[in-house]
Amino acid sequence: MSDRYERGLKVMREHLGKAADEYVENIREVSPLFAKVNVEFAFGDIYGDKSNVLEPKIQELITLSALTVMGDCLPQLELHIHCALNEGATKEEIAETITQMIAYCGFPSATNAILTAKKVFKERGILE
Repeated sequence: MSDRYERGLKVMREHLGKAADEYVENIREVSPLFAKVNVEFAFGDIYGDKSNVLEPKIQELITLSALTVMGDCLPQLELHIHCALNEGATKEEIAETITQMIAYCGFPSATNAILTAKKVFKERGILE
């Protein structure tokens, strides 16, 4: 494996925790190239860029904003809610990030996002 891939996998594991390897393997089963690009580009180059002035928590909250506004990315939104929590974001920060997106995507997409967050919070014991 290349240094770029190893760096990306390390960063992915920081963001996703134990789920990182399973996530990559699920994609690799369908497309090894897609898995490689996901690890190297998204996590190695974007999240893993040491010159990045944004801390990982902020990067993840921005990602939640984008995925909320896109509206049709609930599996990826769920994944990145876990990432945001792993990077130190609070339930309140995640909920407020999604709430602010109502102005940009409307209530249907934001409602789907907040209910996805609720699912993750319950899974992780953050919400009863």
